[in-house]
Amino acid sequence: MKRAKSKPALLTLLGGSEARIPSAPSEARLETFPNPTRRNYHIHFETDDFTCLCPVTGQPDFARIDIDYVPDRLCVESKSLKFYLASYRNERAFNEAVTNRILDAFVKACSPREATITAQFSARGGIALTVRAEYPDPASRNSKFESRNPKQIRSTKGSNSETGR
Repeated sequence: MKRAKSKPALLTLLGGSEARIPSAPSEARLETFPNPTRRNYHIHFETDDFTCLCPVTGQPDFARIDIDYVPDRLCVESKSLKFYLASYRNERAFNEAVTNRILDAFVKACSPREATITAQFSARGGIALTVRAEYPDPASRNSKFESRNPKQIRSTKGSNSETGR
């Protein structure tokens, strides 16, 4: 007789056909499992099936979401991520807020060594929008995205926009 493999106790969605998509992100839970190794490696999730609602018009905003991360002690279980992302379908929020909220929840759930959420929202009115949020914050790592002092930014009103003069 074969023994059935048991799943980690904290994984409540995996293998459960009775699981329902939460009605809001506040009701969703990202589940995790122990990282099987201490080596640095990258995990990539992607979905073209993300929807949220414009906070002004209530119209749906469709996006491709890419999540890249280097796990530390915990990995995010993919079915719980699927349910978490699906819970945004009735959520009214600006695209920038949604992307950063996903990153915050992801970091809170698994405390990765690093993570990047890229949300490519479909064009509305002829303009597409891509939002990229990173952990740790690149500005805190002295990367190419340095924070600027507002006094250092010169106005280019009425001047040559290329030279700022």
